[in-house]
Amino acid sequence: MRLLLTSLLIFVINYAFGGEIIVNEGESIHEALRQAREWRRTNDPHCQGGITITLQKGRYYMNEPLFLRPEDSGTKESPLTIRGIGELHSSVICGDARQQHTQIWPKQGMERMIDFNTTTRTITIPTPPKEVQDTKGLEMVVHQRWAIAILRVKEMKVEGDKTIVSFMEPESRLEFEHPWPQPVIGGEKGNSSFLLRTTEQRDGIEQLVIVDGANYVRFEGLTFNKTCWNRPLHKGHVTLQGGMPLIDAYKLKEKPGLPWDEGLENQAWIERPVSAVTVRNAHHVDFYSVVFENLASTALDFVDNISDCSVQNCTFGNIGGTAIMGGSFAESPREVHRPYTDLAKRCQRLTIKDNPIVDVANEDWGAVAIALGYVRNCTISHNFVSRVSYSGICVGWGWTPLNTGMENNRIVGNKVTHYARELYDAGGIYTLSNQPGSVISDNIISTPYPAPYATNDRGFRIYLDARTDGFTIENNRTGDVITGFDTDLRPIRRDEIGDNHPGPNIIFKKEKGK
Repeated sequence: MRLLLTSLLIFVINYAFGGEIIVNEGESIHEALRQAREWRRTNDPHCQGGITITLQKGRYYMNEPLFLRPEDSGTKESPLTIRGIGELHSSVICGDARQQHTQIWPKQGMERMIDFNTTTRTITIPTPPKEVQDTKGLEMVVHQRWAIAILRVKEMKVEGDKTIVSFMEPESRLEFEHPWPQPVIGGEKGNSSFLLRTTEQRDGIEQLVIVDGANYVRFEGLTFNKTCWNRPLHKGHVTLQGGMPLIDAYKLKEKPGLPWDEGLENQAWIERPVSAVTVRNAHHVDFYSVVFENLASTALDFVDNISDCSVQNCTFGNIGGTAIMGGSFAESPREVHRPYTDLAKRCQRLTIKDNPIVDVANEDWGAVAIALGYVRNCTISHNFVSRVSYSGICVGWGWTPLNTGMENNRIVGNKVTHYARELYDAGGIYTLSNQPGSVISDNIISTPYPAPYATNDRGFRIYLDARTDGFTIENNRTGDVITGFDTDLRPIRRDEIGDNHPGPNIIFKKEKGK
């Protein structure tokens, strides 16, 4: 009898804790995931109630991404959880430290360019010091209103107090065949700015986790720390908007205009920025109390074919590109300016809630804090967004008044401050295209930051850009950007909202109780 009771006790203990796989520092997360996958494959009793992979305190270096496949899927009753231990987020999944840049001219700030020539594909600048001219591996970072370009320098031809700079391919072709936004020469606030820098020339780890086809997965209590951004080292970086890299682009030279937009002359094909954590072809993938920090490009990206996912109580800090991205941006092979009707349904019911997002887009100034493209039934609520180089919260894509399936998106109760720190034509909250049934309400939005090199004055608390329509806008308030305190609480007036060809179905409501 004693032997039987002992055997039963052992069985109960293993069964109670058998669904948890403990990983210690120096051990493989990949092997732990493989063990969980085999339990699923064989319908092992360990699966009952869910499988948890627990990472003990330590750093887990990823020389290749952790790849969650359809075979790793949990179920509603038996999810897969990958979690850290304790409350200090000291279980760290990490890659390589970001590439380092040394700005060599000017030593601080930016300098004004003299000429931007689309015929010769050159930029003329004041002649830099001789030691700068002789430096190998130079990059020029160009300020272009709502975007930057990173151009690898090919040659510098000195002509007295002026120097003509040419650039490597493919960025030279992309920059000068599709100069939109084009650097301003003699514009509203004078010429566009640039700086010259060197970069530590090395490739490093860019991706930490890829969830592709795995459902009912939860990440909790972890830290994702350190990734690189290799693209500028090999191709430069020329973007359309929002940090989206161009892979081909030009202007229509004969008979500009297309059936859906008679004035359209831009043609562009883009790709998605690389992300440290990627989710696609999945539903019910949740991130709760996760720290994303020191990541070079996008931190977290819900790419395509996702639904019922969430990001809640997560912290984002020192992010080179966009913190949270979701939904299609009509990446290649599609031409980005066409109105598409099949994309919004491929990203729906995404919830982004209660996340502090601070110091983002500090590498690619044209990136943003939260960027959702073609999406529907998504909610962005009660996030704190601060210290962003361009816009804060951006929803919509397509620049079209037509019905694309975007609808019922909610931007509610967020606080956005210290945005547009480097670039203008920006908004604390920024929208594009027709999104029926959508709401912007109860947000606190500061005035745009006084960006030192902006070449226009287009910075708004709420920016209803290119054919925005279908929103109800209600009970949003302004705050003081300099102190960070809400010293100027009042309803946002129409002159604090950027209206760039908005549609006829935008509803402005008065402040509640007034």
